[in-house]
Amino acid sequence: MNHSDWSKKDLEYIWHPCSQMKDYETLPPIVIERGQGINLYDVDGKRYLDVVSSWWCNLLGHSHPKINQAIKNQLDSLEHVIFANFSHKPAITLCEELMKKMPQGLCKFNFSDNGSGAIESSMKMSFQYHYQTGNRQKVRFMSLSDGYHGETLGALSVGGLDLYSELYKPLLLDIVRIPAPDCYRCPRGKKRGCCQAECIDAAQEAFARHGDECAALLVEPLLQGSAGMRMYPPAYLAKLRSLCDAYNVHLIADEIATGFGRTGSMFACDQAGISPDIMCLSKGLTGGYMPMSIAVTTQKIYDAFYADYREGKAFMHSHTYSGNPLGCSAALAVLKVLDEEQIIPRAQEKAPVFRRMIADALGDHPHVGEIRSLGLVNAIELVEDRETKKSFPSERRLGYQIYKEALKQGLLLRPLGDVLYFNPPLVISPEEMQEAVNICAACIRKVLG
Repeated sequence: MNHSDWSKKDLEYIWHPCSQMKDYETLPPIVIERGQGINLYDVDGKRYLDVVSSWWCNLLGHSHPKINQAIKNQLDSLEHVIFANFSHKPAITLCEELMKKMPQGLCKFNFSDNGSGAIESSMKMSFQYHYQTGNRQKVRFMSLSDGYHGETLGALSVGGLDLYSELYKPLLLDIVRIPAPDCYRCPRGKKRGCCQAECIDAAQEAFARHGDECAALLVEPLLQGSAGMRMYPPAYLAKLRSLCDAYNVHLIADEIATGFGRTGSMFACDQAGISPDIMCLSKGLTGGYMPMSIAVTTQKIYDAFYADYREGKAFMHSHTYSGNPLGCSAALAVLKVLDEEQIIPRAQEKAPVFRRMIADALGDHPHVGEIRSLGLVNAIELVEDRETKKSFPSERRLGYQIYKEALKQGLLLRPLGDVLYFNPPLVISPEEMQEAVNICAACIRKVLG
């Protein structure tokens, strides 16, 4: 069968995620047959540069030989085992290796099977901790506006993007919402790199009013991905840590999208010099190979659950595929490659080169409002008016039009509204960076002039 035949068969059966399926009438699904490095190839052999890491999870490129081999080796001995009262060497070794990279104090690993699962686990863990340590009034959660933490109901509750949650609000938890920093459209007129995170005053007010009733604050450290790759300074995160300490509120760091070198450091929290009470990991954890996540917490939180069974303090939370051996083996291979090939230091060297390429290609475009960067993540915000920072009318779907044009030219972008971004595998080469930038710039000019 050719590509068209496979696309038709796909649409006969499959309901794709985060999609208006009617759009597929004019842009049918692209059926991928294989991947290599940052490249994907469809069933007809057409190549696509995957500069969004297939939803931010493909850390080291597709079909990485060392990760492939680790999974193949594991498959010959054990594919899965119940993780209650049983364990296995890959899980134990993975925790041992991750401990070497964790922010100080994080030492207990609770496995789930996806990012939303880790968020749900961390929320329940925080609530139950306070319940069992004499703070039963702490029954609410805090989060930043425009955040994204997943699609299950608890995770959706602490997210702040109406695109995903508006319809479901009757089902969601009542969250204390803190206005997130917006460094591009700063209401105080500050510039990036020249502020002291004065916008923390909104968080201070929220803690003063609600800190006593809140169990935890959930944040995406430094980078609010689904909000349009919105980036804020480490000083703001450090001040949130201090507020959490002052009000006995747990800081839950959602490092699902920011961990494992995405922001230029192993974890985004590292850049603020802070340790959260719970850190949620997924996506790059297994290099995008296997669905797995971990909520990593402290000895102090763990100890609040440690008691005789009859006291009813156990954490009764589980996932069928918790601690899956194949996922653990993939994650171990990822950590080994990161260390042996010095992937993160090399990515740090490439980051300014990538930023310069984008600035050279698009910095003077009349509809490019801002180009913002963190590690190898680069976002291009398109605006109708550069001076006023006025956005284009959403019904024009300009980001989507550019996305479609880029696909024709072999570039996989996945715009967030009118924010185009690059979040590539950390192994992207300078030549691939330049090719991606050239195609993106050409598509922007074709659609916007």
